[in-house]
Amino acid sequence: MKNLLSILLLALVSSAVPVFAQDKPGLVATDVVEEVVTVTGVNYVDRTVTIAGPSGEETTIKVPDQSQNLDQVYAGSRFRVVYAQSVVIAVVGEKAEPAAGAIDRVELAPKGAVPGGTIVSVKEITARVEGIENAARTVSVRGPSGELRKYIVGPEVTRFDNIQVGDTVVLRYTEALGFKMIQDK
Repeated sequence: MKNLLSILLLALVSSAVPVFAQDKPGLVATDVVEEVVTVTGVNYVDRTVTIAGPSGEETTIKVPDQSQNLDQVYAGSRFRVVYAQSVVIAVVGEKAEPAAGAIDRVELAPKGAVPGGTIVSVKEITARVEGIENAARTVSVRGPSGELRKYIVGPEVTRFDNIQVGDTVVLRYTEALGFKMIQDK
């Protein structure tokens, strides 16, 4: 399982490396949760699995079509799950056109192996700063859709005063999920 956690953390770190301007503000926030969940039901036709976490709360998830080992999963199966997310906000200072993009990567165990895999999703938006209110710590940005949005900038961004109208802001959100069935011996 340490290998799975290492892969997820590498995915988060590598997604958190936009080119920061040295004098511009930036923020990286990460969170990692690891727990064991128990399968309470499987619908093989609809390809859904209902799981219960340690608190007993149930959630039903859709199993990706490319998963080849659903036939090995049954009520009572236990999975070690690692969920990680990171948010990167950076003012890069360069004049770039607003843009948005997303990358999803799914790696699942081969047919016949212990069910498990990793799913990583990265979403990124580049927006232009259109307005700043220093006293209120707000910044208004225009993204690729042309919509103007106002955000409050928290005190953890220490160089807020260095943001200027016309700066380019990059927001990158990464979610990573790793899971592997625990084999009872």
